[in-house]
Amino acid sequence: MGEKFGFESCARIFGTKFVLFLLYGSLHLQPLIISQYTLANSLGTGSAATVSALQTRRSGLIPCAFEDVDLETYIAKVGELDSYRVRSDLSAYDCRNNRLAQLCLEQDDFIKAVDGAKKKYGAARIGVFLGTSTSGILQTELAYRHLDPQTGALPPDFHYAETQNSYSLAGFVTHYLGLTGPAFVVSSACSSSAKVFANAVRMMAAGVCDAAVVGGVDSLCLSTLYGFNSLGLVSRSPCRPYDAERDGISVGEGAGFVLLERATAASASNAMLLLGVGESSDAHHMSTPHPEGLGAKLAMQHALDAAGLQAGDIDYINLHGTATKSNDASEGKAVADIFGSGVPCSSTKGWTGHLLGAAGITEAIIGMLAVEHDFIPGSVNTQQLDPTIAINYRIENGAGKINRVLSNSFGFGGSNCSLVLGRQA
Repeated sequence: MGEKFGFESCARIFGTKFVLFLLYGSLHLQPLIISQYTLANSLGTGSAATVSALQTRRSGLIPCAFEDVDLETYIAKVGELDSYRVRSDLSAYDCRNNRLAQLCLEQDDFIKAVDGAKKKYGAARIGVFLGTSTSGILQTELAYRHLDPQTGALPPDFHYAETQNSYSLAGFVTHYLGLTGPAFVVSSACSSSAKVFANAVRMMAAGVCDAAVVGGVDSLCLSTLYGFNSLGLVSRSPCRPYDAERDGISVGEGAGFVLLERATAASASNAMLLLGVGESSDAHHMSTPHPEGLGAKLAMQHALDAAGLQAGDIDYINLHGTATKSNDASEGKAVADIFGSGVPCSSTKGWTGHLLGAAGITEAIIGMLAVEHDFIPGSVNTQQLDPTIAINYRIENGAGKINRVLSNSFGFGGSNCSLVLGRQA
């Protein structure tokens, strides 16, 4: 008879520390180097465009003009996608979501960096772990407008597996980059592309791969816009995170990718690093966060513990900050309980909109850009701070030495993830 597959047997196979990390998510993490990163969203394509928009306080939010959506709201749209197409040999994968993935991959010399990693490790030793919320569901929405009038069949040129299926994103990216290592997609709502960092840590710790491409992509679709509107969570104005009069989100689209590699003492010197990851699942409610922020607190504390840091070691917090009443109040209480009112923090969703499955990676990269440029992004659109939230929330941009940042991503159902990124002391 086979032995019971419990803690002891798992520990013998994978190692005690690895199994404990799976269970608790807060053991000290050996830092991983972030060799390259790239992003694309309504602020522009590539890191330089995002930095420029943040520093000049130029928001990407515009009045909603997407397909035939009839909603009074603001969205964050990547205009290039309307006439963009994926590489011809991958035409079966062509959909708005994969177009956005390719557009992003083409920025910031990211492909060159991955090619270098392939030469170093081999294509089979690089994992691909990506997050998305709705994947290419727009392609299905459009296909249903063209059902066969006699049979009700979907159009013959509709490729579900390569477009709407959540894995289509990883399938497209692995083919586009020529990678053959382990690959999967995480769909945990708004924490999706933060949690993939934890997946990469575990896969690398287990020896399954030597490097990883992590990230996420989410694109505009009718289901998201009408769905959030039906929940009463969509603002008619550009979203105002942490404002006393905040009244909902602005839906956006975006993509981001990071190349992670193992660090050595020499390579880690002054490099950008993934220092800590913390996860939790409070499962308080299907769509409302715990009012005391208990899950958020667990995720943040786990991330600090994994990084071997104290609250005072963090120089800036990029908040999840969706601009809904309940989210900002819950997160604000959690941040105040751990960090008090000393650490500068802000939400950048007033710039990019809420990117859902791409929010985690986008805001992690914005945190890294803050480190690179010693720059604290403020909160565009926010006018009057909620006086009941006792944190050091910044409306105006600021400057100062930034070594380490914490980035929060909290999804529906209490799926929470916090990342610590930056440089070693």
